[in-house]
Amino acid sequence: MLNNKIKNLKKRKAKELRFKLYGKIAIAFTLTFLVVLFSLILWRAYPALYRSQIALDIDLSSYDANSNLETIDYNFLVKKALRNKFQKVFEQNIDQKELVNLNQILSRISNFELQEQIAKNQQILGSSQLLWFSLSSKADMYFKYNNFGNFSVRQLQFLRDLEDDGHIRQVFNWQFFKNADSREPEIAGIVVGLIGSLMVMTIFLILAFPIAVMCAFYLEEFASKNRLNDIIEISINNLAAIPSIIYGLLGLVFYLQVMHLPRSSSLVGGMTLFMLVLPVIIIATRNTIRSIPQTIRDGAYGLGASKLQVTMHHLLPLSIPGIMTGSILAISRALGETAPLLMIGMVAFIADRAQSFVDPATVLPVQIYLWSDLQENGFVEKTALAILVLLLVLMLFNLSAIILRKKFEKKW
Repeated sequence: MLNNKIKNLKKRKAKELRFKLYGKIAIAFTLTFLVVLFSLILWRAYPALYRSQIALDIDLSSYDANSNLETIDYNFLVKKALRNKFQKVFEQNIDQKELVNLNQILSRISNFELQEQIAKNQQILGSSQLLWFSLSSKADMYFKYNNFGNFSVRQLQFLRDLEDDGHIRQVFNWQFFKNADSREPEIAGIVVGLIGSLMVMTIFLILAFPIAVMCAFYLEEFASKNRLNDIIEISINNLAAIPSIIYGLLGLVFYLQVMHLPRSSSLVGGMTLFMLVLPVIIIATRNTIRSIPQTIRDGAYGLGASKLQVTMHHLLPLSIPGIMTGSILAISRALGETAPLLMIGMVAFIADRAQSFVDPATVLPVQIYLWSDLQENGFVEKTALAILVLLLVLMLFNLSAIILRKKFEKKW
């Protein structure tokens, strides 16, 4: 009998050790998967943090400080400097077709870059200056990945000679964070998507936060237990599990077709995501209210407080950490949603920043979706960087939720 008990004890310990081992293997697999995933994203995103520039000798001797900047042909000056540099390298004339191909080395915003540099420092007028300009995405991919693209042999030799002479450099790509979306990958940025995401977040928080908190307190503290309230509770739990695209269909029908609100605006986007996050905040708030000990309520009632006073003076302050945590987690979910916003038309190409909540806007997840469908290498790396930015934003919100919960958490 004793031997059997010892054998059973050894079996239980062996099972426990195996269970712990399986748990450690699962954790190791999860961490490995996350490390590989983030490493791949970072590996693809890192080159997008830098862009290539070329140094051109711009002849501004025909102008002086009194010249009208609006009359300067910036495009001609840039192309002339590029052609002169090309002829200097090869010391021979080039035909018109090769000249057109040569101009493809420069970004299409090079004339605007020259205008900006002259506006910042008009003292360079009246002289010849060596200025830096952005290369096209095709040329940028050559210096980053040695991707020849459609360059001719002479163009490749031209680029190599420029790099050897120190006329090519890599600079941090601030334009990615400052520019709006564009069809040209070298100048495309995420500022419109970030601003649109913040505007959408503002709308659904203004709507969802007070309504969700009031619903939660009513259902927990004031509502009587009857069949109707039971149906409401079940409905709220079911709404939290509904696929997000259903809310997009509701927004399409109700906000656009019935209410005739502006299509693809941050107002409609926020009101659509409001329906999505409302059940999440209600459930999180109710769980927080339930965790408050009954003794706090009984003590307040014993001192003569009414139900409303107990709720406002005791339960609400003690529920704030949980409410904030639920709200931040709801924000994290909403900021990563794409499907409901596609249904209300936020998939449109938006090149300008929204000035109000009714102007056409887009959000960062939708912009990532649009970029992922483009085949240019410049958009591939920028898609990865935009994904990384979105992940960092979501991680910051989740980190905030953890900090708030730890800081204000009450131990009963």
